[in-house]
Amino acid sequence: MPRSLFFQQFRALRAFRGEEIPEAYMSMYSIAVDLGGTNLRIAAVSSEGKMLEKVTTGTEVKLGRDHVIREMCDAIQSLMVKHRSSGDLCGIGIGVPGFIDMDTGIIMRSPNLQDWAGFPVQQEIEKRLGTKVVLENDANAAAMGEKWLGAGRNIDHMAMYTLGTGVGGGIVMSGRLWHGVNGMAGELGHFNVESEGHPCGCGSRGCLEQYASATAIVRMAREAIESGEAPDLADSARGNVEFTSRGIYQLAIQGHASAQKIYQRVGRALAIGVGSMINALNIPMYVIGGGVSSAWDAFAPTMFQELKTRSFIYSITAPDKVEKGEKHTVVTIALMGSDAGLYGAARLPMLAPTAQTESMRSSA
Repeated sequence: MPRSLFFQQFRALRAFRGEEIPEAYMSMYSIAVDLGGTNLRIAAVSSEGKMLEKVTTGTEVKLGRDHVIREMCDAIQSLMVKHRSSGDLCGIGIGVPGFIDMDTGIIMRSPNLQDWAGFPVQQEIEKRLGTKVVLENDANAAAMGEKWLGAGRNIDHMAMYTLGTGVGGGIVMSGRLWHGVNGMAGELGHFNVESEGHPCGCGSRGCLEQYASATAIVRMAREAIESGEAPDLADSARGNVEFTSRGIYQLAIQGHASAQKIYQRVGRALAIGVGSMINALNIPMYVIGGGVSSAWDAFAPTMFQELKTRSFIYSITAPDKVEKGEKHTVVTIALMGSDAGLYGAARLPMLAPTAQTESMRSSA
């Protein structure tokens, strides 16, 4: 019997009997994978949340699914061998962009991994590595990372927005990811914030993603330039092949009115989206992460001002509206940065029950 399976079954049996687990058998770790369209990041993370090692390599998607899976499994195996003295391997957690059938571990659709759709990814990787694999949407994994070690570490229920190239999201209920009936819950970037707004890649119009992502910020800047309403942005964009959301943020904090107006638009869109979630769920925390969140001081003032109009619940439960110690609604920036998805992916195998535990529950 493999060492890791022995220790999993040992711990499950002791836990089932209500017996204390000896400290010598408590050490565990998992391997986390953040699979993007450009980069592949893999890390070994202990059950205490310590990053043991992280490696980053390019994702050569153009070479096909089999190549990427082979490269990923080789890197995972290398970390497994290197860190086998760190304790019992819980399994592998993999965050991928796209929709996943949580029952089968099959990617149903992914914008960056076109030839992966319909392929039994989880089963294939488990076969190659001989250990448990948990496949998860990358934004969900980031939400779990913030729940475990970040802004939501003391919160049972939270939602997270990831503002990057697009806008992703994840919902945590009672410490677990909320997947919905098809594993598709948490698409917070596709809440409508402008009824007849800019067309979205999802087929709708006016989605939050079209007003609060890095791509949207650059688009809105170029639209303002083309309309002749933003000569200050035009001067900065002229001949600048690196005209990015980060650059527009720098202009905003330097006092450029056109750039400030764009980030105010971001804040307004977020207030509509987050306000709708507050009205629907009334959970205590909403976390905003991703690369765009680094422009917090440019969009947050408008977001908070608008939130009190867009959500009646927020207007009476905001931290400045309740007495100390009373239940309130927190909207806050993420704390884990770009590693949130890795930590979340690492946490997933630690939370997943072993087959041994499941059989004990069914026979109890």
